[in-house]
Amino acid sequence: MTVPPLRLGVNIDHVATVRNARGGAYPDPLRAAKLAEIAGADGITAHLREDRRHISDADIESLAAGLSVPLNFEMAATEEMQAIALRHKPHAVCIVPEKREERTTEGGLEVAGDQNRLADFIAPLRDVGCRVSLFIGADQPQVEAAARIGAEVIELHTGAYCDFHAEGRFDERDAELERLRRMAALGHDLGLEVHAGHGLTYDTVAPIAAMAEVRELNIGHFLIGEAIFLGLDPAIREMRRLMDEARG
Repeated sequence: MTVPPLRLGVNIDHVATVRNARGGAYPDPLRAAKLAEIAGADGITAHLREDRRHISDADIESLAAGLSVPLNFEMAATEEMQAIALRHKPHAVCIVPEKREERTTEGGLEVAGDQNRLADFIAPLRDVGCRVSLFIGADQPQVEAAARIGAEVIELHTGAYCDFHAEGRFDERDAELERLRRMAALGHDLGLEVHAGHGLTYDTVAPIAAMAEVRELNIGHFLIGEAIFLGLDPAIREMRRLMDEARG
C-alpha cells in the first residue's frame, strides 16, 4: 500500500500543569502551542479534564481562537464536555475515559459495552462538523464497535507498549506491538482513520510511526519533559525527524 504522510499532534496539557503549580498565567499553553506549530506540529491536542487539573476553560477559549493548525479537544463523554465542544466546534474531538483519581489516562474507552450511549453522544458532535475520535485499547471488539457507532477516527492507546519497553519486558512489548499492528490494520479495513498515542518517546516512536495505517501520533508529556533540557522547538523537531525517518 502507498504510505500516506504521518501527522504529529502535540499535547500541551503539561505546560498548564507547570503553570498551575504556582498559579498565575505563566507558562502560557497558547504560547507553547504556537511554538509547536513553528517546530512542525500538524495539530495541537488539549484535554479539558472534569477536575480542570491542567487545561482550563480559558485555555480552550484561547486555543480555539489563536491556533492556525487544528485543535484536537480531548474530553470525557459527559454532558458538560459535550456542551463545551458544541460551543467551540474544534476540528476534532477525542473521547477518552476519565477517572478523577488517576494520574493520567490509564486505558482505553469501553466502547463495545456502551455503544448506544456513545452513539447518541457523538452524533451531535459530528453534526456540527467535529471529527470524532475514540481513544481505545488494541482490542478487536473495541475497534469494531467504534466503526459501528459512527466514529470517524480511533486513537490506539500505546501506553502498555511503552511501559513494557521502559520496564525491559521485551517479549510483552513485542506482543503488544503486534496487537497494535493488527488493530491498526483492522481499523483501516473498517474505514476508520487510525491514530495512536500515549507514552511515546524517542525510543519507542519508530515502530508505531512505521505502521502504514497510522495517520497521526499524539505526543505530549515526553515532549514537554524534553523541552526542559532541549527547548520545545528542538524537542519537537527531533520527534518529527524520527517519525519521518521511520515512515520513509
